[in-house]
This record gives sequence, C-alpha cells and structure tokens, in this order.
Amino acid sequence: MATSAKPNRALFDLDLLRAIVTVADCGSFTTASAHLHSTQSTVSQKIRRLEDMAGHPLLVRGNRDVRPTDQGERLLAYARRMLSLNDEMLDALAGAAVAVTVRLGVPEDFVVGRTPQLLASFNRRHPDLKLEVTTGLSRDLAQGYDHGELDLVIVKQRRNSREAVARWQEKLVWIDSAKNPAVDQEPLPLVAFPPRGLYREEMIKAVEGRGRSWRIAFTSSSLFGVQSAVAGGLGVSLIPARAVTAEHVVLTRRQGLPPIGTMDIALLHRPTADPLVKELAAELGRMLQRYRG
Repeated sequence: MATSAKPNRALFDLDLLRAIVTVADCGSFTTASAHLHSTQSTVSQKIRRLEDMAGHPLLVRGNRDVRPTDQGERLLAYARRMLSLNDEMLDALAGAAVAVTVRLGVPEDFVVGRTPQLLASFNRRHPDLKLEVTTGLSRDLAQGYDHGELDLVIVKQRRNSREAVARWQEKLVWIDSAKNPAVDQEPLPLVAFPPRGLYREEMIKAVEGRGRSWRIAFTSSSLFGVQSAVAGGLGVSLIPARAVTAEHVVLTRRQGLPPIGTMDIALLHRPTADPLVKELAAELGRMLQRYRG
C-alpha cells in the first residue's frame, strides 16, 4: 500500500528554487533580479528563506560574485531536476489539452492495403493526434457512430439508406471455389456473414427467387473468413468485386444466379466535426475513389 508524504515536513517552493538557480547561474543578485523581473531585496529574501529551510548557508557572497556552498551545490542539483520536471509536466499537460482524439471505424476488409499506410502517414503529419481505430461489421460501426462512440466511419450499406458525407458504389459478384465448386449442390450451400449482416439477405432472396433450396453452410463475421470458406469449397457467396481472388470463380446468370444491385461505401462524420476529422475524411475519400463500382 502506498504511503503519503511524511507529515510536517517542509515542502520546497519552486519559486524559491528558481530564484537560487538563477542567482547561481548569473553569479550576481543584481543580474538575477533582472532575469526574474523582481527586486534585489525580494530575491535576497527568497534565498534566506531557502537557507532557513535547508539549515545551511547556500551561497557565499563575494565582493564581485556569488558562489554556492557545498550544501548549495547539493541543493542546486535537486532544484534543477525539480524545475525540469515541473516544466516537463506543464508541457505534457499543455499537449494533452490541445491534442485531438479521432475515433475512426472501418470495416475489417479495409484494414489492409493502402488504409494503414494512409493512417500512419496522417499520424506522422499530426503528431499530437490520438488516432483510435475500431474495426468490425458495418452495422456495428454505424451503431457506434449513432451512439456517439465514433467520430468518423466507413460503412457498407444498402443504396442511399442514409445520408453520408460521401458515398461510392460497390459492385457485388457471386463467387465459388475455383478448385472445388459447390454451385451445383442441392440445397445450395451459402457462405454468409452473420444474421443482419450485409449481403446475407440479398443472397437468400436471390436464391429463393430462382426457386432453389439453400442452406447456410458457413458463417463468418470477417470478409477473409468468407473468402477462405468459398475457396475451400464450402459454398458460394456474394462479395465485393474487389475482393475476388485467384482461388475464386465469378458466377453469372448461366449458373442460375442473378446479378445483385450495387451497394454503397459511405463515409460519415458530423457537420460539427473537428477540422482534423474532416481532413482525415477527405484523405480517406480520395482513397475510396478507386472502389467505385
């Protein structure tokens, strides 16, 4: 258990310590008084108060200069450290007061490629910025934004479902395994995001609209999980065209799967957002241009 400072012990005043350090550095009460914007008598009083607290003479007053005693040298070493710590604390607190925290939410599949490089570069240009990045499903990110837990989000949503600072169309495609296709299986195995996840309802409605039976063969909350499950032959899925890999084949009407309307990639922040939030949003927006469908 931590103990508090011993009672009734003297506490050295930083103002007094600054006075003796200035006198020692200047070697003169007159010059030190000018540096401290004070009178010589006031500075002398501060030194006497320090000497009373220390119980020792701290300065030797010569005809032309002022020099510290041995005890004065010892006190000066501590005084400089204490003043330095005080300045360091003030700088730290001043920095904390002006620092801006930006809470950014991005879908899991955007935390690869250029996004981390963009965020790192932005942080280097704004060293006082505290950037907190959260990844997850778009529905969770949108909820966090609505609850005030996030300042800036990239979300994938159904076309024009909510207002956004900017939005881009994202083309969706059906995919199957290149090595172990599952499209001819009955019922059709689907690889999907969790319930209420994007694309899941669109897949089911499209398959039922063609009169085919289906089953959920694999569920994953991450795009990588969906990509891997399809590549392994567990089922077919619906994903952004930009996420198709060499392990997939794109399915068309010829396989009995209709095209699905594009979705939106939306960028959201509040009108009253901090200028740094708006600046980061603009940079993310330029990056997202390449995702247009």
